[in-house]
Amino acid sequence: MSIIKHAQPMLKGTLIARRNRFLADIRLEDGSKLTAACANTGSMKTCNEPGRPVVLSDSEKAERKYRYTWEMIQMGKTWVNVNTGIPNGTVRQFVDDDAIASLTGYPFIRNEVKYGREGRSRIDLLLTNTAPEKKRKRDPEPVPRCKPSKHADCYVEVKNTSMRADGHSVFPDSVTERGQKHLEEMMWLVRDQGMRAAMVYFCGRTDTEAFRPADEIDKRYGKLFREAVKAGVEVIPLQVKFTPKQLELVKVLPVDI
Repeated sequence: MSIIKHAQPMLKGTLIARRNRFLADIRLEDGSKLTAACANTGSMKTCNEPGRPVVLSDSEKAERKYRYTWEMIQMGKTWVNVNTGIPNGTVRQFVDDDAIASLTGYPFIRNEVKYGREGRSRIDLLLTNTAPEKKRKRDPEPVPRCKPSKHADCYVEVKNTSMRADGHSVFPDSVTERGQKHLEEMMWLVRDQGMRAAMVYFCGRTDTEAFRPADEIDKRYGKLFREAVKAGVEVIPLQVKFTPKQLELVKVLPVDI
């Protein structure tokens, strides 16, 4: 289990409407209105209903045009994470806490490492047995977290997953050519490079019992997803419980292919 407290001050309110992909209008508890930044540029199906309770973070930066960021919305009894900036750092923290059983045993964790057939993609997390090269001679030596693993290096791609359908957490909530490419790159890592590759779906709601690809949204993504699983790409759907005070890793959801 891994619990992370929210670092920024939080405000409660009610969603008036999502104005566009980047902004949402909110009514605060005191009756005042404001426009908050929306980091989620997807369709936000099943987590974008006017009149629902929402939580905003306060950057405390008066110079920002939109000082507040929309963090989560309450759908029924569950809070749903809508900030796509949260999953990457959170999954790294989970890995660092050894909270994800299948991703333990690697001495070094690196962020945003270039990889792929053309070397133009960036992986969210790279778990390695060897220390990264120092950029400058005066930089301190990297400190290993643990003893080296017997596993091959593991490339981890993280996807924010907020949509619910028939009791499942599903991804994506809109057609994603970028997501399709990531699956192809992950298959290449496993088949041609002999590496481990893991798709971590960050399911930020607790009203689902399993994970599946959203074929009804992106048929090609679903096809590539099944090809990736067959090729040996690992799928790790993490169910994460959100509250206005903290977030908590609950469990790994079963995968319904």
